[in-house]
Amino acid sequence: MDTQLIQQSIVAVRAHIPEDAFTANSLGTIREGSGVVIRDSGLVLTIGYLITEAEEVWLTTHDGRVLAGHALAYDQETGFGLVQSLGPLGLPALELGESAGARLGDEVVFADGTGRVIDAKIVAKQEFAGYWEYLLDEAIFIAPAHPSWGGAALVDDDGKLLGVGSLRLQLVQNGKVTDINMIVPIDLLRPILDDLLTLGQANRPPRPWLGVFPAESNGEVTVMSVAEAGPAAKAGLRPGDVISDIRDGEVGSLADFYRKVWDSGPAGSEVTMRIVRDGRENWLRVKSADRNSFLKKPHLQ
Repeated sequence: MDTQLIQQSIVAVRAHIPEDAFTANSLGTIREGSGVVIRDSGLVLTIGYLITEAEEVWLTTHDGRVLAGHALAYDQETGFGLVQSLGPLGLPALELGESAGARLGDEVVFADGTGRVIDAKIVAKQEFAGYWEYLLDEAIFIAPAHPSWGGAALVDDDGKLLGVGSLRLQLVQNGKVTDINMIVPIDLLRPILDDLLTLGQANRPPRPWLGVFPAESNGEVTVMSVAEAGPAAKAGLRPGDVISDIRDGEVGSLADFYRKVWDSGPAGSEVTMRIVRDGRENWLRVKSADRNSFLKKPHLQ
């Protein structure tokens, strides 16, 4: 594998977000990470949280050139984001691989837009539930971890793109703690890529969103915080509440909680939940929403 050639296809991404943006407090107004060129036209794939609600995007190439970019699309379900360079990048596109074919123990390269490259191995492929109402049926996990993971490119032995970096986490096995990266698999991009390019979003009904940030501990799902002015906050859900049931079904895990909410009806439908607060049970009715309706939209070119 020619890592120097691969690095030419990876750019640094810097996004400026308005102070009044919905995600400004949680994700910041200056976001930096990486992206990978996937088309010779200058189309860059990155992780969506870097460019969500961005009013300016700047791309820096491996040879130090800085070009303006346009936040073309971001997809809340997969976590992917797309940036179109507004000038000629003149960089080779990295071919998309097949993440479904990746196996535990496979040797991979994980590279960011500043030239940092690590040799790693796939240590897990499994379900991942994130606290921001996010769920992947099968994410890729690698070790050792890259210090600059957001939007970095995971590349296989054939030099093909397997996914884009999202998080840095810790894996505990046999009492040993290992820093790992979570990768969004590239196979999730193919079914929605054309929609993202033409519509700015995937052509599917939005999931019901509650605006709750939960955590799982010993099988219990506990509210850590709620989004200001979001559906959960309006319904009276509070930090510390334990969510025990959705409608008539007991919540068994964070992933189970999300699936029950998403199966409860379209965005805008009412979600009935039983909570435990200070040892007492209570029922709440939360009118869900489309998360995208709270966000500043990218403008199609």
